[in-house]
Amino acid sequence: MSKITFTGFMFLLLLLFASPNANSNNSAPRNQTIPESRGQSGTLQKMIVESGTVIMDLDMDRLNADGSLAAKVVQLRFDVAANSFFSILVFNDLLRGPEQGSMELVPQYSTELPSTLTASINQLALEKLPSAERFDLAVRDAKTGFTFFNIEGLQYDYDARGQLLSIQRGRLLISKQFANALGRPADAGLAVGKISVGAVMQPIEVTQLVNGAPKSMVMPPLRGAAGGEVPSLVPGPDVIVGQIESVVQFGSAGTQVGLAAGTDSCNNGDQPVDWFALPNTDHPVVPQNLYRMSGGADNTERFEQVGHSWMKHTFFALEDTVCGACNTNNCQTGTHLCPGCSDPYTADLNGDQDQIGSRAWVNPFTGSFPSTADNHNGHIHDGVSHRIRVEVNDLNTNLNQGANYFGEAAYISPHEYTWCQAHPGQCNMYNNVSYRQFSVTGTTNFTFSPLGSTVRMQPAITAWAGTGATVNQVEPDPGNDGLWFMGYKVTNPSPGVYHYEYALYNENLDRAIQSFSVPLGAGANISNIGFHAPPQEPGWANDGTFNNQGYSSQQWSFTQASDSITWNSETFAQNQNANAIRFGTLYNFRFDADQPPQTANATVGFFKTGAPMTVGIQAPAGGGTPTPTPTATFTPTPTATATFTPTATATATFTPTPTATATFTPTATATATATATATATATATATPTPTATPRPTPTPRGTPPPRSRPTPPPRP
Repeated sequence: MSKITFTGFMFLLLLLFASPNANSNNSAPRNQTIPESRGQSGTLQKMIVESGTVIMDLDMDRLNADGSLAAKVVQLRFDVAANSFFSILVFNDLLRGPEQGSMELVPQYSTELPSTLTASINQLALEKLPSAERFDLAVRDAKTGFTFFNIEGLQYDYDARGQLLSIQRGRLLISKQFANALGRPADAGLAVGKISVGAVMQPIEVTQLVNGAPKSMVMPPLRGAAGGEVPSLVPGPDVIVGQIESVVQFGSAGTQVGLAAGTDSCNNGDQPVDWFALPNTDHPVVPQNLYRMSGGADNTERFEQVGHSWMKHTFFALEDTVCGACNTNNCQTGTHLCPGCSDPYTADLNGDQDQIGSRAWVNPFTGSFPSTADNHNGHIHDGVSHRIRVEVNDLNTNLNQGANYFGEAAYISPHEYTWCQAHPGQCNMYNNVSYRQFSVTGTTNFTFSPLGSTVRMQPAITAWAGTGATVNQVEPDPGNDGLWFMGYKVTNPSPGVYHYEYALYNENLDRAIQSFSVPLGAGANISNIGFHAPPQEPGWANDGTFNNQGYSSQQWSFTQASDSITWNSETFAQNQNANAIRFGTLYNFRFDADQPPQTANATVGFFKTGAPMTVGIQAPAGGGTPTPTPTATFTPTPTATATFTPTATATATFTPTPTATATFTPTATATATATATATATATATATPTPTATPRPTPTPRGTPPPRSRPTPPPRP
């Protein structure tokens, strides 16, 4: 699929809403007549909320079930956050319908409400649900996804003269979740009030159609600032994920489904980002991930990765305005993403299997990869090939009740690395990852609904920090390799039992992680020892792994000694395709213990090169005063305490077979006695490889005619 299909995608949406019955919901009649528009000419606008007001009239007697016969109505008034991504389609000034999205609600005053609702009053959102849902809209907690009210009977109306959207006559029904939280499950579906919305809309895409075919499209700048969501430009090129638009299922095979995420990149820098299409190797690549937070009394005990994809190779940057003002002055559009500009990739494009290349070809720190990095010769795709590969049971809502899901994406750019080499202090390779929370519905086929806005320039594991977990950023070899994150959380599920949960996330560390060791105090008894990793892509012809065998999915083995427990994969010497923690992946390690947490140091060993290092955690280490369960923290500063020998990982030319010679080899030897012992032998003999020669900054050229979207050249 070529990128020209983005406009075609908008046209398909137009056709979807062309029929009066499209996206119909018996609870949401429209006041306007919606004529058939196939083959017609006119203007299609995609619009979002610039500002607005939401009013809820709640019958407190019914909501609190106090038995009174007299209605006691309380009015709640909310402002809608500027530029909330609740979008509608308008054709020739007639409303065609809303798209999936949400309005963030800002309360204007408080009143006495049920405690569950009061606790979420500052993070509510009015959300447009997928068309397959029974209700069109719902009021939810934007952070947790908890649904308070479903809305029925509403009517949409649009005034083109003032670009005003109104939603009237909506009835607020207590959701099943809220009814259970109130201790009154029988009240699910009870009407307890009304809701109305008035919003000023503004266009973000304007497409001209001639005889039903799109002829041109422009992206008007937003009239209002998006507050803290608009990044300030930093020195140098800096591509980030400005928006995760969606997560969509595209296929299935066996026990797995194949997903993809729609993304909008933004240039957060004051220099253009190179965007040359293959076979040129100077463009960003886009890996995508999916995570689940679940377990424990509040479903926040553990944070796990349940799927990851190969990488979309970008081409032909569109100069859009998702992140604010777009400056194309002195910038060659198409082959560069200009300062402040954005570039959209729908989930269809990011999930197009013929344009996805293996992660094995790329160095995540330097961004380098060969010109054949998306060669699909010699293999045939099924429904999940190369997409975000997820086990059905990891999404099935019957098996994962109350779980929270997070879509994540990154833009890895070789231009950022070469610029960094030539301009020390302008190194922007560490903020390329963003995430967004989604709710999931389904048991075999799944629908994903966004909850809240995209959290920019932070990996998804930082969402766990908001639940009482500690998440620390670690940089083992500054300037020569990337970052990883150490996350941990200790809970007390029952008297005398402490659950220890550890998550190691590799953001862009090329050397990868091969072992993890936790100290144990004298007399500490542990049980329920566990390990979790997402499924790996099987081997494919031309996939960049050793002998095209794919990365192993073998579970990490563990060895328990009197004073520690150590998990490890095979070493690099044993298996170059071992199941190490490579970039863009997160692995979990866990156990229960009869001892409370103490401050301690874990030991982490690397896969390709570099000496092992220690990092702060909590563990049943014994001695001293127990350390309380940590409060939520996210520390974006290195926490490594070991001494490192810098080892160059950047190479001017990419070799698909890994060439690092340094390894950390934990040789576990356990006896059959009750006191097993383990020893680890570390051999670090890294051979530095040449540093890549920085590319010269391209000479600015004149701006070509805008908006042309050429089809990329055929791949080998």
